[in-house]
Amino acid sequence: MGNKVMATALPEVKLIEPEVFCDEFGFCFESFSEDEFGDDVSLGFNFVQDRHLRAARGVLRGLHYQVQRPQGRLVQVVVGEIFDVAVDVRLNSPNFGKWSGTYLSAANHRQVWVPPGFAHGFVVLSEMAECLWKTTEYWFPELERCILWCDPDIGIEWPIDFEPILGTKDAAGRRLYEAENIA
Repeated sequence: MGNKVMATALPEVKLIEPEVFCDEFGFCFESFSEDEFGDDVSLGFNFVQDRHLRAARGVLRGLHYQVQRPQGRLVQVVVGEIFDVAVDVRLNSPNFGKWSGTYLSAANHRQVWVPPGFAHGFVVLSEMAECLWKTTEYWFPELERCILWCDPDIGIEWPIDFEPILGTKDAAGRRLYEAENIA
């Protein structure tokens, strides 16, 4: 199969566009192949956990990351559409505080690789969306941190004209320069 791995505004964050085979019965594509993605995506990390999330239009999750045991995430949408964002939270990075965003949908079959050391978030643009992602580290709630989705120091250009629906954790996010970042 012929997946294309493309650069984003952040060199380590990759957009993956699979080769999709369609016929009158439906479609088929390879959503992950270590042989094909190789070092372009996982950089030698092993995936240890799969997550599945469902959310309604307007729900905004993030910007989440883990300290001490950072997660890499390979994210895809299987129902609906989201705008997905990665923010570099590595203090020693020349891209600290910079962001990259992309549309992921069931229709475009794209995926995004968000490496360890990046905060991750998204907003649901369709009536409902379901997302799947593979992680390189287990989820540890006590190590999870959240950066405020609308932090002006980051300046994410969310493609929304409505007030997003936030969970308690997301509404209580901290500003980038107040948050515990990854050394």
